[in-house]
Amino acid sequence: MAHRHLIAILRGITPTEVFDVCHELVAAGITLIEVPLNSPDALRSIERAARGFDGRALIGAGTVLSRTEVGEVADAGGRFVVSPDTNPVVIAATLERGLASYPGVFTPSEAFSAIRAGATGLKFFPAEVLGPRGIKAMKAVLPAGMPLYAVGGANPDNFGEYFAAGCAGFGLGTYLYKPGMTAGDVAQRAQLAVAAYDHGVSR
Repeated sequence: MAHRHLIAILRGITPTEVFDVCHELVAAGITLIEVPLNSPDALRSIERAARGFDGRALIGAGTVLSRTEVGEVADAGGRFVVSPDTNPVVIAATLERGLASYPGVFTPSEAFSAIRAGATGLKFFPAEVLGPRGIKAMKAVLPAGMPLYAVGGANPDNFGEYFAAGCAGFGLGTYLYKPGMTAGDVAQRAQLAVAAYDHGVSR
C-alpha cells in the first residue's frame, strides 16, 4: 500500500476517541498515524487503531525513548517508531522488531548517527527552529534517498517551503489534533493538509 508522507501525530488522544479520529484521517488520505506514548493509555489506543485499520493504515508510536517501549509498541501492533531524539539503541531495537524507525534529529552529527544506525527516515525537529534554510543546508550532505520529515511548525501554509528545501513529508501534530477537538474538526484539517501535500508533490 502506498502512503503519503504525512504522519498524523495524535498527542493526547484517548482510546475511546481514537477509532473515530483515525477513520476521518484515513478517509481524507492520511494513512500514517502516530500515537505518542505520553498520551493517556497510549498502548491501548495503538492496539485499537492497529486492529481497526489493519490493511488501510499504519499505526505507530511517538515519543519512544527506550528499548522496552519499542517492545511494547510492537506487541500492541505498532508498525513504526518515532522519537524526539537520536538514540542508536532505540533505532536498533526498532529494526530488530521489524518496525520502521524515524528518529528526531537537529544537527548533521545526529542525522548521520541516525543513518548509520539504520533509520528509515529522519524527523527534523523542531522544524520551526531549523527552518527550510537549515534543512536545505543539511540535505546537501545527506544521502539522496533518505526521506526527511519536517515536524514541529509544519502546516499546509508552509509545505511548499519545506518541499523546496528537500523534505519528503511532514509530521502534523497540533495542526491536525488537539485534545478537545472532534473527529469532524480533524476531518476538515486533514482534507486541507492532503490537498496542500498533493499540490506540492505535483509541482
